[in-house]
Amino acid sequence: MNYESGSLGGERLAIEGPDTRARNRRRWIIGGALALVLAGGGGYALTHRGGDAPAMSPADQAPTVTVMVPGSGSVARQINATGSLAAKREMPVGVAGEGGMVTRVLVEPGQWVAAGEVLAVVDRSVQAQTAASLNAQIGVARSDLVLAQQELERAQQLVGRGFISQADVQRRIATRDAAAARLKVAQATAAEQGARNRRLDIRAPEAGLILTRQVEPGQIIGATTGTLFRMAKGGEMEMRAQLAEADLAKVRVGDGAIVTPVGESRSFSGHVWQVSPVIDPQTRQGIARIQLSYDPALRPGGFASATLIGGASNEPQLPQSAILSDDRGNFVYIVGKDNKVERRNVRLGTVTDRNVAIAEGLTGNERVIRSAGAFLNPGQKVVPVVEKGTEKAKG
Repeated sequence: MNYESGSLGGERLAIEGPDTRARNRRRWIIGGALALVLAGGGGYALTHRGGDAPAMSPADQAPTVTVMVPGSGSVARQINATGSLAAKREMPVGVAGEGGMVTRVLVEPGQWVAAGEVLAVVDRSVQAQTAASLNAQIGVARSDLVLAQQELERAQQLVGRGFISQADVQRRIATRDAAAARLKVAQATAAEQGARNRRLDIRAPEAGLILTRQVEPGQIIGATTGTLFRMAKGGEMEMRAQLAEADLAKVRVGDGAIVTPVGESRSFSGHVWQVSPVIDPQTRQGIARIQLSYDPALRPGGFASATLIGGASNEPQLPQSAILSDDRGNFVYIVGKDNKVERRNVRLGTVTDRNVAIAEGLTGNERVIRSAGAFLNPGQKVVPVVEKGTEKAKG
């Protein structure tokens, strides 16, 4: 620091230099700025003290949720099921006659046949000889009958002249009748053998589609051989849909159905033609049989899914975002009295890409929380905002 010393009245005076004055000026400026900041902060604290700030209302603290009043509308009843494909009327074809060695098999699986068409031919060389022998016996019996008839006619001419007695005529009548009976027996025996021979061939009992073949040429078959072919009568197919007991009670004969086999992009239309009258006591399921027209994609034994479509019913419909689930089942949240959240257990009906029908649990007049239900708890107070296009929620 620069000072100039001097004496005035015995006192020593210190005179500030230019540098000292500049530093003092800066100190005053900084101090004034700090005082202004402190004064502003104190004023803000005075005007915003906790005791003087307005308290927030419970309504301001409650979350705002979108609610809808779904009402009820007509919903086509749909039931989803899975099951297996099969022939509607499957016919096993086996040996009807005495059997023998198969010489030819005339059909393959997937082939259509007419009623009575020969499926496989059985060797009949021995049976043919037997039939020839019986036909020969018919000829012998017929000749005997002709001879007996001629002798009877001559005897009847001679009895009037007294050359033979009436007793001789009666004997010739008996001989003629016996020859006629032997002819009938021979004819019946030959016809029986002919029927047996015709039964040697394996024939289709009805018109339809061959499903399986279990016989080859050279195979010896008989009454105990078992099934040689399996047929689908008329080519008609069906799906045997497995349904829960509750769903089976809703299905009626004549209900439409859409069937999609596994691995197929196409679906096939059909209708329910039989509903099982019994429930499996182990699985608690029953079978609805869905009739289908023939298509190569419908292979018996294959797996398929089905949607059964029945009569319409009036049910509330909700978006999928409104449906929640836990270990207790499906549920929704509704806004009840005093705008508090309430849990409502529901049973789902028909599910589509857009909505879910509620089969049980709602009347349609409730204020249902559309979304964000997972972040709410029963008893929590909310501020409901009614979705545009639904009825006005009542507070």
